[in-house]
Amino acid sequence: MPMKLTRVNRYQNAALDYYLSLTQSPYLHYGYWEKLPVATEDLIMPKFREAQAAYTELIGNHIPQGVKTILDVGCGIGGNATYLIGKGYEVDGLAPDSFQQEKFLAKTQGQAKFYLTTFEKFQAEQTYDLILFSESTQYMASEDIAVGSVKILKPGGYVLMVDMLRTNPNYKEGMFSNCHEVKELYQTMEKAGFKLIETKDISEHIIPTIDLYMQEFQTYGMSTIKYVGALVEITVPPIYKLFKFLFGKRSIASSMKVYQRG
Repeated sequence: MPMKLTRVNRYQNAALDYYLSLTQSPYLHYGYWEKLPVATEDLIMPKFREAQAAYTELIGNHIPQGVKTILDVGCGIGGNATYLIGKGYEVDGLAPDSFQQEKFLAKTQGQAKFYLTTFEKFQAEQTYDLILFSESTQYMASEDIAVGSVKILKPGGYVLMVDMLRTNPNYKEGMFSNCHEVKELYQTMEKAGFKLIETKDISEHIIPTIDLYMQEFQTYGMSTIKYVGALVEITVPPIYKLFKFLFGKRSIASSMKVYQRG
């Protein structure tokens, strides 16, 4: 049975649809800029799409040997899953969003299952060799990530995380304040029986995307908001008074971590 969409879900889906129409990309993640931009002119959408493809390749290159089955948690619209299926892996996707479900199933063309649920409520039909959290850990409590992973991983299985993490535990306001603090997440995973076997700081290769977002927003987003605001002010003055926008940046690091279940 389809999940009932809340008003928040509807806003998020509208934003995702808008994002996809702007980027023309099969991915929702930040990307990985292998060649760092040296000038503002290098911060363009075609380069961003290249960075997104490189990010997915990076994930594929860090999957341990022997892995066959993967659960992609917070799977987005199926870009990562499609790539991994092409590499011979069996991939299932999971997200609590019917918009992503529709896009994911269309993208993977019947080659992957999709579970319309949250990770916390997921009732697995099988155990997996690897759980992938690609920019999705920030939406879950660290205890839920650790305990849930133990339940559905095979003994010796892996958790591969690629996400923003807070390097400063006192950073609690702003765009990335919901991200996990590095030390706290590590301790929670260790307590659940996981051993960190690989870590890679990729912050430098992610930040250009944030800069691009800021540049695009300042160039096009603000102009659009001002235009829409002007129209609303003319047509519906009371609504205009409710307009407010808030944005923030940084005090974070992006990393790739591979944990193995003991």
